[in-house]
Amino acid sequence: MADKLKVTLVKSTIGAIPKHRATVEALGLKKLHKTVELPNNEATKGMIQQVRHLVKVEEV
Repeated sequence: MADKLKVTLVKSTIGAIPKHRATVEALGLKKLHKTVELPNNEATKGMIQQVRHLVKVEEV
């Protein structure tokens, strides 16, 4: 199991509900096609699960 996840914003948050916008912002994603590396833990996985339709996830 990888210790990091590479998360990329692939869909705009313009039409998303405010809770999902806040989650994307909390993940550190501000612009389309930007990528962040996050720790592979339960909190991060829960946030990704909530906005899975907006992001692409890869194990590093």
